[in-house]
Amino acid sequence: MRIKINNGHVICPATRVDGRGDVYIADGKIISVIDPMEGFTAELELTLNGQYVCPGIVDLSVHLREPGFEHKATIASESEAAARSGVTSLVCPPDTWPVIDTPAVVELIHQRQYRVDKTRIYPLGALTKGLAGEQLTEMAALKQAGCIGFSNACRPIVNTEALRRALEYAAGFAVPVFISPEDSYLKNNGVMHEGQISARLGLPGIPETAETTAISRALLLIEQTGVTAHFCRLSSARGVAMIKEAKQQGLPVTADVGICHLYLTEIDVDGFNSQCHLLPPLRTDRDKHALLDGLRSGAIDAVCSDHQPHDEDAKAAPFGATEPGASTLEVLAPLMFNLADTHGFSLERILRALTCQPAAIAGLDAGALEPGAKADLFIFDTNRQWTVKADELTSAGKNTPFDNWEMNGKTSHTILNGKVVYEDP
Repeated sequence: MRIKINNGHVICPATRVDGRGDVYIADGKIISVIDPMEGFTAELELTLNGQYVCPGIVDLSVHLREPGFEHKATIASESEAAARSGVTSLVCPPDTWPVIDTPAVVELIHQRQYRVDKTRIYPLGALTKGLAGEQLTEMAALKQAGCIGFSNACRPIVNTEALRRALEYAAGFAVPVFISPEDSYLKNNGVMHEGQISARLGLPGIPETAETTAISRALLLIEQTGVTAHFCRLSSARGVAMIKEAKQQGLPVTADVGICHLYLTEIDVDGFNSQCHLLPPLRTDRDKHALLDGLRSGAIDAVCSDHQPHDEDAKAAPFGATEPGASTLEVLAPLMFNLADTHGFSLERILRALTCQPAAIAGLDAGALEPGAKADLFIFDTNRQWTVKADELTSAGKNTPFDNWEMNGKTSHTILNGKVVYEDP
């Protein structure tokens, strides 16, 4: 399809484009950005009034739940939510059932992605079989099947020797290892940040050192093995400082933060709000501001939704017995754009953390608006105000801590491979 987007405010950090103009699309590719094209005949014209035209969002952590947990969500339901959110590429962790530790599971995910065709799905292969932290997977076969990296998801490899061997093996495949830093012994049975609030609520706490000890161990092994590593979902000020220092020393590391941790803190758990039961846990206000500063300085490279849809029962038990995670795909873009108003971020910095930098981390050909690139983009209207209603989310997971929040801005269109896959009615 030939599409012309008229009079948009085009922002692309990858190409340093920031200005009003038109975008021309044909045969699934971008033909021209800003520069007018004489004689271009469009089958579809979208006439804007300065709304932002941006590269499609690349989300580094979206739990699709399928295969194995279809009672929580499916590839179809979460692909629809992604399209509604401006997410055109997403990375799914390997903690499905069966685990993504064989090419057959990768192929199943790809088949169902093609059937829906609303977003691009890039699986992570498991580092160890069954995520058990013992026997290494056939990483060569997983990469050949389409895995863009390896991870043990949120199940730490307790045996340091096993982790070392996994990183050594992965280093030979020129793809990143995604590390969720957690010391399972220090976490113990904790369900929220260890501090005054956890003590007052009588809930077992997770100390900051559960994260920082794991980061320290991983950094030493990264230095030894030379593997390219990405640290997932930092939550602490000290963790940010450690990654910043590692980068200054030249280690091949990057890091991201989940959108919830830029807005919420341990205070939001007060009243035993199970929607704020997250892993890693929400920490202090100081930690939240350190994460924002890390994003501003570049210590943190990307922001992801860390989307984890759950069925109603998963959040209906007493706090400590509920399952961690939040449904966040549909609030990622408006909450990120809101940082420009509330914390003085430039839109360029916000979009860099949502597009070209996560694309570079995952090794994807995505995140840029330039001639010849895939026509994956979204249009964001900052003048559209709406209220989050959990039961109205497109995602099958209604478990959001942002229920009833007022949002300033909404995705109006999402274009994938030159096709409009979402248009706000």
